[in-house]
Amino acid sequence: MTALLVTDSKYTFVPPYEGEVWPRVLGWVTPRYLRRNCGIESIEVRGAEVLRRLTREGHGVLLAPNHCRMTDALVLQGLANEARQPFFMMASSHLFRGKRWLAWMIRRMGAFSVYREGIDRQAIQKAVDILVAGRRPLVIFPEGALSQANDRLQALQEGVSFIARTAAAKLAKADEPTASLRRVYALPVAIRYAYQGDIEVTAGEILTGIERRLSWSPWEGRCLVERVLRVGGALLSLKEHEYLGATQSGDLHQRVQRLIDHLLEPIETEWLGGAREGTAILRVKEIRRAMLPDMIDGDLPAQEMNRRWELLKRAEFAQSLSLYPAEYVVSRPTVDRILETVERFNEHLNGDETPHGPMRVIIQVGEPLEVNPKRDRAAKTDPLLRGIEESLTKMLDSTSGESRPYERRSSNV
Repeated sequence: MTALLVTDSKYTFVPPYEGEVWPRVLGWVTPRYLRRNCGIESIEVRGAEVLRRLTREGHGVLLAPNHCRMTDALVLQGLANEARQPFFMMASSHLFRGKRWLAWMIRRMGAFSVYREGIDRQAIQKAVDILVAGRRPLVIFPEGALSQANDRLQALQEGVSFIARTAAAKLAKADEPTASLRRVYALPVAIRYAYQGDIEVTAGEILTGIERRLSWSPWEGRCLVERVLRVGGALLSLKEHEYLGATQSGDLHQRVQRLIDHLLEPIETEWLGGAREGTAILRVKEIRRAMLPDMIDGDLPAQEMNRRWELLKRAEFAQSLSLYPAEYVVSRPTVDRILETVERFNEHLNGDETPHGPMRVIIQVGEPLEVNPKRDRAAKTDPLLRGIEESLTKMLDSTSGESRPYERRSSNV
């Protein structure tokens, strides 16, 4: 499951590879890998000249992309190639504790680890130092987790603005000849995926498999939007029966939120002293921070370890529920919204994370946002995060036309 990844091994900070050769070699190889293994046929970069100018002038550049698919980090190599500038990238620590070849590759592409279940001072310091040095741009995904919905942003995490402002303050105090001329900039980057294949075939086959697993007669040939709503309603009802004892009343948003609260509130009461508010991602993050340290130390009895794993699985499911925006498909039925939704169904029901192509990707670089070392405390929201969010939202809206509208079939077919 991509929504929540947990490992019980002890954490050790993994610094980035500092050399120039491997990032450039892997940047050349990555497009081939994406074509063969992820179905990504092309990457179009727009606005790379902004990045080239900032790096040429020696500024610290924090790239802040939206995060809707697991391939985002690799796709950004297209921007690195276009800008002729390798990146450093902050990556979740679990990526370095899984497959050895993956850990080897992402480190040589410039990635370094961050332990998201606590305050990783080494990772934060490394990120600040990278921005102050201005030698390479730094990539941080400000949502902090996959949204799995290309047209929606999750709430942005304040760690991004903290790192940027700390670097800006440090650069302002630096005792070097060029420091007074250099600044730290946040550069929003919108990633848009556009499916180029036959959605009737691809989504239809996935839905048919799910319908058969539900012991239904498949609605082959019917409108995909109707099939998505039918399957989604059934899957939600099954989970309501499992956790609440019966299908619930109310609209989709109310039902999903009720189930999320039912799953998280008992865990929050035990581990955090009471129920929390906010997004499911932030709530689950707090739960993980409270539960995981003892699990990683490995001193818990087996029974208690198993109990905590079960609680974390519940939290994982609650977070995955939050990744289904209400009315996402119905409000604007595009080929890509349908594909994203049925892929999530398939992943959560069958554990199948197979990517589907052919896919075209557009990378749009936004206008740079100069980072003020001091936050305006009078502002209700973080000004830098608000600027990043507004820019990403505007760019995603402007590229939404790249996603083909779904040509609905009659329900009588």
